Amino acid sequence: MDYFILYFIGVIATTIGTLAGGGGLISLPTMLLFGLPIHSAIGANKVSNTVSSFSSFFTLYKRKQITLSESFWVIPISLGGGITGGFIATQLSSNLLYILAICLLAFAFITSFIGKGNFTGENPLKLTAVSGPGLFGIGIYDGLFGPGQGTLMLYLFSYLNIAYVKSVGLVRLATFSSCFGASISYISSGAIIWPLTFALMAGSITGAQLGVRIAEKLKPQYVKPILRIVTALLIVQLVMNNIM
Repeated sequence: MDYFILYFIGVIATTIGTLAGGGGLISLPTMLLFGLPIHSAIGANKVSNTVSSFSSFFTLYKRKQITLSESFWVIPISLGGGITGGFIATQLSSNLLYILAICLLAFAFITSFIGKGNFTGENPLKLTAVSGPGLFGIGIYDGLFGPGQGTLMLYLFSYLNIAYVKSVGLVRLATFSSCFGASISYISSGAIIWPLTFALMAGSITGAQLGVRIAEKLKPQYVKPILRIVTALLIVQLVMNNIM
């Protein structure tokens, strides 16, 4: 696979992933199309997302869009979920991973029309009976499969009535944590193809910074429609991959 193509894929996928999740809609199917084994493709996503997600979180932190006091507890929960999911993924077939992803995204898509959250709130993120298990469960999903993790998390933060730009920062921190945990599992299993992973990582870092700058200018009322479009495309893509 051409390294420049992978870099460009990383830019586009991570820009979209930062704004609404679903970057894996682009990167994962493309890598599979080029013949990478599914576990190697997922592993490349995990390693590159570990670096790029932290870079976008740190940018928002420096701009005081997010504080460590309300976000630090996200790290161990998402890390634990990512490690758990990454371990489970090595034991499951690719078909089962696709089916699980489709079911979760379909559930999120349906509930998005029911929930009233629209990212205009100013609530801080607190550890509650909803946020803790929700983040841990999404961390497991991220370690298991990945595409749609950010989308699912944005739905959660919308339900918790957290502002959009803060939500983006929290998603990127949680993505860093769960991907770091999942990366450990994939690296230890020997699934990583490092030259291709580094090319994807370079593009992902560029896309993360571009996504942050767009997110700061995006009006909150436009976020839910974008999320729904991304979710619908994710479901269609996963269904097509599963039946082909």
